[in-house]
Amino acid sequence: MNRNIAADRIKEIGIFPGLRFSLADDAMYCAETLYNSGIPVAEITMTVPHAIDVIRQLALKFPDMVVGAGTVLDSDTALRCLDAGAQFITSTGFVPDVVAATLNANIVSIPGALTPSEVIACWKSGVDFVKIFPAAALGGDLYIRSLKLPLPQVQIIAAGGVTQQTAAGYVRAGAAALGLGSELLPKDAVTKRQEHRIRELARRFLGFVSEGRSSAST
Repeated sequence: MNRNIAADRIKEIGIFPGLRFSLADDAMYCAETLYNSGIPVAEITMTVPHAIDVIRQLALKFPDMVVGAGTVLDSDTALRCLDAGAQFITSTGFVPDVVAATLNANIVSIPGALTPSEVIACWKSGVDFVKIFPAAALGGDLYIRSLKLPLPQVQIIAAGGVTQQTAAGYVRAGAAALGLGSELLPKDAVTKRQEHRIRELARRFLGFVSEGRSSAST
């Protein structure tokens, strides 16, 4: 899967799940469950034990899944993730050497940002998306709308505090995708392997993306 196809899949799905668990098995379970629920995208954060091995396993098992690495803070880690098959690299903030390593490998780059200056710096470096984190703490969908007004060319992923009640609003405001964690993958549902709950939440959030896009175009 090349860089353009991976970026297009993220935009098409509109859901960008962050898998941050204390057990590698939980991350694998969630990625597989999301894949089977119509969300073939998974960010495996570097805080997951053996995260790079998880990325490698998912890349081999689901070649059409957009699996990538999250919370990547140095270029060496980025390169090891890319070698394992990561289709994107994302960080909580803007880490120039991570962005450079990712773009040199022609892989989707998704740094994090807060302020307009940070968003512009990310965009000028040539990245594919900018992840606004924590979006809810900054004003929610109103902040996303405020950023998109002068910077319509920037593809934004809204993450941090997105809920069922606010999801559609972020999409209407111009977010290309929603970064989701426990709202999509509740800890108890994961621990108890309640696949039906995760599938239902996946269905709902996909519906919120569709709703937001439909109302934004009218």
